[in-house]
Amino acid sequence: MNQADKAARLRALHEAKGAFVIGNAWDAGSARVLAGLGFVALATSSGAAAGVLGRRDGTVSRDEAMANARAVAGACDLPVSGDLENGYGHEPQAVVETIRRAAEAGLVGGSIEDFSGDASQPLYPLPQAVQRIEAAVGAARALQWPFALTARCENFLRGNPDLDDTIARLQAFERAGADVLMAPGLPDLQSVQRVCTALRKPFNFMAGIRGKSFSVAELQAAGVRRISLATSLYRSAMTALADAAREVQGQGTFGYLERTMATPDFYKLLQG
Repeated sequence: MNQADKAARLRALHEAKGAFVIGNAWDAGSARVLAGLGFVALATSSGAAAGVLGRRDGTVSRDEAMANARAVAGACDLPVSGDLENGYGHEPQAVVETIRRAAEAGLVGGSIEDFSGDASQPLYPLPQAVQRIEAAVGAARALQWPFALTARCENFLRGNPDLDDTIARLQAFERAGADVLMAPGLPDLQSVQRVCTALRKPFNFMAGIRGKSFSVAELQAAGVRRISLATSLYRSAMTALADAAREVQGQGTFGYLERTMATPDFYKLLQG
């Protein structure tokens, strides 16, 4: 598929009945494995991309993020949405440039969050946050195909677990033209349902937090249209790495080999 085909496919997934799961890949190999396992769409993960570089989330530059996006998007024929953090700059023009570069990297969607990175004021004031989403929407609409823009409210991850304020922010982003809304860290299904009921556009639920990740069936019943996996698949892979290394170092045994895919099976996944 070309980029326009992928964009149309991603839009169709959002418009279809029920919820779909978007798998978060961290490199070309993981993208091919997820595609081979039947995922219908992929996303990048800022935390996983940082982990691949041996860093913490929030420390990857725009150039590095675009290189990661290009690798994931180019590895398979699935539509890929990008975790674009706060757009790699505070000003609306920085967000515009990030959307433009995301499209050039092969992405057909992406999220912009309202986290400022400033510990004294973690979230942008609402007028500024809305202005940034409006700029992102304008950049997305300037493309020749439909770029699915996700507007993301970070309240529950940044010390302000206020559901009413979260809903108000998401509604403001919806009015600004965002195609998908997202609020990571919602504490329970009742909160998820309240958010979905308050919105007209599709809501993306982020799975990956212990005790706050619910089944696909439960989320679909609550009104969720898209479910992303954040860093959870990457952390799962790194957990397996750590467990295997501890066994070798601590016991001198290789029992982990009995739980791994055989090389031919792995290559089949890589080949799709």
